[in-house]
Amino acid sequence: MGYVLVLLATLAWSFVGVLVKTASPMLDSFAISFGRFFFGVLFLGIYMLVRGRGLRLHLALKWIWIGGAAKAANYLFENAAITLGYSYSNILIPPVQTTAILLFSAWLLRERVSGRGWTAAALRMLGVGLIGWNGMPLEQLGSGGLTMLLLVLGGTGAGLHVISQRRLVGELDSGSMNLSAFAVSALLLAPLPPLQPGWGFVGEMSLAAWAAVLALGLITGLSFVWFAEGLKRVPLAAAALLGNVQALFTMLWSVLFFDEPMTIYVGIGAAVFIGGILWLQLPLFRRPAKPASAQA
Repeated sequence: MGYVLVLLATLAWSFVGVLVKTASPMLDSFAISFGRFFFGVLFLGIYMLVRGRGLRLHLALKWIWIGGAAKAANYLFENAAITLGYSYSNILIPPVQTTAILLFSAWLLRERVSGRGWTAAALRMLGVGLIGWNGMPLEQLGSGGLTMLLLVLGGTGAGLHVISQRRLVGELDSGSMNLSAFAVSALLLAPLPPLQPGWGFVGEMSLAAWAAVLALGLITGLSFVWFAEGLKRVPLAAAALLGNVQALFTMLWSVLFFDEPMTIYVGIGAAVFIGGILWLQLPLFRRPAKPASAQA
């Protein structure tokens, strides 16, 4: 059952790009981001009530607000990049996220990073660079610069969100932690859609777009539950291997659903940064015990 839960979370994350692309003809990235958190809090709250857990928001904690703001930035920049680019654009989020975690851990948490960690970071960023290049002539590289910048900002926000979880893990259980952080994210993003023309609605209403937003909320609210429960039942190395095939599934869905072009540079870049992530997930920090965190 543990392997099923880890694979379920991985598959859920791999569909994010396709779902955002499906919702984008109806909603802009501000509205999509708010919807992901609004419905995420709703689904997570229902899950916690069904499991007999009380609902309590811990809004007095500084790191809840830092984590909520970071996750809001993660989704906002990620959704904007997917809307502008390909549905598989967000495969660059995990390598940037893990590099950001490494840097924030060394800077904010004063953890010592081994040579293995810096090597893994270099491999991941090399993979990101290959995908960003995608075989384009040098004079055309600037055309994809905005999308790359958005993805780097999104991955950095995701990394800071994980750091906030590490600071809170001794105070809150994962359900309350994520419910509180996602509620802050929704609160911070709520004013943005009303400021846009049409309150964030950029096209005609469609059942597919609404279903995509609901599915994104479900993934936001419950995917971390599946992954965390799975981690209790399977070896960490196996969970890492399953989790890192997310990029492969993401690229597969982009071809199947949208017939998006896939070059050899994207494939090689994905292989390089997956290798870097796996290398990092071998013993890295001399300080033990890192909590499982939400990725979606």
